[in-house]
Amino acid sequence: MTRSVFSRFQLLQQDKGEPGYAAFDCLFHEGKDLRRQPLSTRRAVMEKSIGSSSKVLLPSHRLANNGLQAFRIARRRGYEGLVAKDLSSPYVEGRSNKWLKVKVHQEDEFVIAGFTKPAGARQYFGALLLGAYSKGRLHYVGKVGTVFDRETLAALYRKFQPYVRSRPALWNPPREKGVVFLAPRLVAQISFREWTADRKLRQPVFLRLRDDKGPEEVRLPELPG
Repeated sequence: MTRSVFSRFQLLQQDKGEPGYAAFDCLFHEGKDLRRQPLSTRRAVMEKSIGSSSKVLLPSHRLANNGLQAFRIARRRGYEGLVAKDLSSPYVEGRSNKWLKVKVHQEDEFVIAGFTKPAGARQYFGALLLGAYSKGRLHYVGKVGTVFDRETLAALYRKFQPYVRSRPALWNPPREKGVVFLAPRLVAQISFREWTADRKLRQPVFLRLRDDKGPEEVRLPELPG
């Protein structure tokens, strides 16, 4: 049986309000060594010790008993990942097969709204500008520069040429030089880690074009609070 906790890197970067500390284990309690006790016992002691009155110290949140269900919840909520632990395991210093860190990679479709010029030895273009619609406006959600081989760069560059335009279709285009804007006609499938607080994609990766998806269907999702 596993228990899962979530992490969101974006929240750790924010330095606002009162800090809090999430505890996930208890090794000693009132002079007693609990390290040989199973995690289920250590966890129960920890939760009882913390209680419900503390606003600074709190138990790490558990998503679900079932690992697959916990993963689905983490993915749906946009978490960066989760840690799954064996409730029967004693405490082990260092890495162990009794706990697993699982990254959550999300996928979605985004409109290709432009590209940056290449730098260094790279040819054709540097990165794609991505967008999604909300209330009739195409919102900029970041750019993706990986993973492209030379053949993909060339094929995409040729496909972009009929859609080059002088003005951005984006409601809030990025302020940088060397950007070529495109008419919002092409849709890309993108893998990414999570949404940031300013509604940008974190660690996006280009997967493929979506010829079966119209740009008007690409909507900016409602982010979890």
